[in-house]
Formats: sequence, C-alpha cells, structure tokens
Amino acid sequence: MSVYEVKKRDGLARISTYEDGKRSISLPAALDTNDLFPALGRRALSNVPLSAEEAFVRDYFSPGEGDQPIAVHPLAPPVPESGDCTLVANWHTALKNPRNYARWLADLKESVPPDTAWYAPASALPSTACLLIYSGFDLFDYRAVDLASAQKTFCLPEGEFPASVMETGVCGCEGCRAGDLVQHNRLALDHEIALVRHYIEAGRLRELMESRCRANAAQVGILRFLDRNYECMERSLPVARAVPMGANTAESQNRAEIRRFADRVIERFVPTRTDVAVLLPCSARKPYSLSQSHRLFMNTVNRRAHELIVTSPLGLVPREVERIYPAGHYDVPVTGYWDHEECAFIADILARYFAAHPYSRVIAHLEGGALTVAEMAAEACGIDLEVTCRGHPTSPQSLAALDAALEGERRMQTDTIRGTVSWQFATDINTKGLSLRGRSMQMAVLRGKQQLFSVDEGTGLFRPTFEGWKMIPEGYRVRIDAFVPQGDVLAPGVVDCDPRIREGDEVLVEGPLVVATGRAMMGADEMLRSKRGVAVRVRKTKKIGE
Repeated sequence: MSVYEVKKRDGLARISTYEDGKRSISLPAALDTNDLFPALGRRALSNVPLSAEEAFVRDYFSPGEGDQPIAVHPLAPPVPESGDCTLVANWHTALKNPRNYARWLADLKESVPPDTAWYAPASALPSTACLLIYSGFDLFDYRAVDLASAQKTFCLPEGEFPASVMETGVCGCEGCRAGDLVQHNRLALDHEIALVRHYIEAGRLRELMESRCRANAAQVGILRFLDRNYECMERSLPVARAVPMGANTAESQNRAEIRRFADRVIERFVPTRTDVAVLLPCSARKPYSLSQSHRLFMNTVNRRAHELIVTSPLGLVPREVERIYPAGHYDVPVTGYWDHEECAFIADILARYFAAHPYSRVIAHLEGGALTVAEMAAEACGIDLEVTCRGHPTSPQSLAALDAALEGERRMQTDTIRGTVSWQFATDINTKGLSLRGRSMQMAVLRGKQQLFSVDEGTGLFRPTFEGWKMIPEGYRVRIDAFVPQGDVLAPGVVDCDPRIREGDEVLVEGPLVVATGRAMMGADEMLRSKRGVAVRVRKTKKIGE
C-alpha cells in the first residue's frame, strides 16, 4: 500500500513524501522509475494519446491492473485513490498546446484525489521542470533528458542547445568538466528541481515561474490560460503569505491572489462611513502609512475622507486593509508608465468598486497613469472627479489644494477593525466600543480589557479568540467528528467545512465534544477530499461544557 502526504504547498505545487512500503521518497524529484515501478514497462494500454477521441479512450485506455502508478486520462473515469501515484502519459505533448494543457490539467485536478502523487513520464527537461511542478506534478524520470543526450542536445533551464555549447564554459558542473553530456543533462534537471523546491519552501514559486516561462512562448501561453481558470488556481492558493510578492511582469496582474484581493475589496469590504473618497498614489514602502509621502497625505486629509490607494497591479487598496497580503507585501517596478492593458485592468476594478460603494464626492489626488486610470473609471461610472494635484502629489501646492478641497468636511475615525473583518470573514460587525491597540503589527482588538482578535504580524490578518468568533455569526467553520483533538486536526477527522476556506484562513473548529481556534493548512476542497495531512493547525481548544 502506498502513502502520499503533502508537507508544504505553494498553489498546485507541493513538497511531499511518497511511500511505497519499501522506501520513502521526498518529492518533487527525478528518479530512475524502473526501480520504483518495475511492472510499468510491461503494462499495456495506459499510453493512450491525450488528444484521443472519447470512443477510442473508452475502448482502449486502461488505468492498470492495480499496480502503481495508476494511469489517468482526461476523458476516462478517474480510478486513483488517496495515497496512489497518478500517472499522466504523454504529458510532454501538452506542453506544445497551451489551451489544452490548462483544460486537461483542470479536469484531472478536479477528478483525482488531492493526496496523490503525480508522475509525468518522459516529460521533464530543465526548461520544463518549473512549469510541471507549478502545475502540480511531483515525480519525474530521466527519459526526456537522456533522449536529449542521445540527440546531442545540451539542456539548461533557459532551453535546449547544440552539444557544442557544453565546451563554451556556460556550465561548470561535474558532467561538463568530464565532457559527459548525459551526466550534465541529468544534473541540470536535478539542479532545477532543487531550485524549484527552494522557491516552494519560500512561498515564491510564481515569481520563478514568470521568470522561467519568458524563454518559451508556449509556456507563457500555458501560464496565461492557467490564470484564466481562476476557480482551479485560486482554491489552491493561500489566502495570505508573510513574504514579499514580486509583481515584475505583465502576467503578475493576472495572479489569482490579485484577483481575489480585488474581488474581496469590491464584494466583501465594508468601508468607513463617509460620503467623501480621496484617491491617493501608492508608495514604495509597505504598508503605505509608514512612508513619508503617505504621512503627508494622512496629515492633510486629517480623517475628512475615506482614503483609497490606486496602485498597480492590485488596483485599489482601502486604507483599512493596507497591511493585509498582498497589499502590504508586493513590490513592483516603478517606471511611471502604465500600459493600456494595465490601465484597463485597474480602471475596471475602480469602476466596479464605485458601483458597489457610491460616494457623493471623489477627489483624485493623482498624476500620470494613476490619474488616467481614475478618469477612465469615473467616465465609466458617470462620476465627476475633483483633481487636486498641482504637479507632484507631495508638493506644497498639491497638498494645499487637497486641504482646500476637504475644507468643511466632517472628521471620522478610519474603521480598520470593521474593514479588516469584512474583507477577511465576509461579515459586517458592530465595532462600537472596540479598539485596536499596540504598535506596528503587534496589535490586538480589545473590548475594554477583553481581547477579541490579535493581528498576525506577518500577514495582517485577524486571529479571533473564542470571544471574537462570537462576533462572526457564520462561515469559516470546520466540522469534526466526536473527538477531542490531541494537537492538530487531521483531514480524516473533518466532516464538513465552509467552501470559502483557503490555506492560511483563520477557522473555528466545531464538534460534538469540543470547539477550537486555529489556522487552516488546506483549502476546503483538499480538506474534504484528502485522507491524510494536517487540516487545521490548532491554537486553542475548549471542551463543550467548560
């Protein structure tokens, strides 16, 4: 019996272990799989082309006779069970067809249990390993690089080259020093997989993927088609990370994290009560309120308007949620130039926001591309913008114009508690009598001396206490069987959960015998379909009746 368990996730990519009863293998990895699956070479009818017609697949495809790995096909009923190794034959052919790659992958991920290892035979080259692992494949062999060696091809992560390139000194590995092409190509694959593993550990695989795909048009296409399948990609992504998010390419604005942030700002977020909004430019320093420019803006606005930061690629960041990932964690090249696609993308976010949250006055304290975006959104919504910039936004003339525009407006306190809770838990709460206390990110929400929430220093999310959960009437619950967790809650113990839960979400665990607070270590889909792994990292438990 085989066992598969995920140790670390980054979207569809995993660091995991696969046990076949004889040995435990750390994945992702490339192996001589003949030793791991000795019966595979004698198996028939598992190698049906991915593009085969449904009737052909129905008549000829076979998942195997019970031996590992279990073959799958996009048009065949899924057979793998939790703990199996899933084999997708001919996946190297999908690498040339971006549209089908994304469609086939989504269909297979939907039907195969999430706690299975994924094997792509004869597919991994140094130039394709990052994409394959990003897509959720774990196990590879050396067949593709050995074939490249037989064809006198020199393999690097940047692509494939004539064998003569080995003599130019572009690589100093042991194989190159010995003039051994086979050894170099195998080592190049191993090194690339090790690098990808490092990026998974760091929670930054997307940045490496955007860098690696630039050398191959088909890979760029695959990444774009995967991003279009928002439902498939978003449910596997953590709700927040404590590491910077590099938005360095045009593909960055299509990341599922960015769309999710924008959708929550538009659909969930409850803004501070006021009829006046002021649009402000972003800053290099995060959170924005720590920057010199935003200290000037905040002093000038002086709580007389709702502050909304216009930024690429996030679109719009209300002041209340500026510390939440990715608003408080992104880094973007600053050139002052916003291209047409970028402007259209951000203008659409602003227009949707203003449609959901109308204001009687909207002041644009912006210049350049940000002002163009605001004007596009205003035109789409029929809003009259009041522009207060007189040159640079922080110039004395601009700040004086902003101050004059807000003269006579009543002051109100920015309701960070209400804004954060609504964005995070999709619920509105009464914040009367609540206060946010502490310094920087080491803060807590109190009612008198009673703590309701603490603030996660790394992500900006609220962590409810049991009293805090009483203010969140529904949602983000995990139902468990009649047992008292002795530590963390494992996936087999989960009976049901809110489908909105994503990895990193704060959740309330409820069972007949106990309630507990903690952080989800899986998304809802994986939590319900897995038979192994930690579902919730428990922070505190309370037995029913205590």
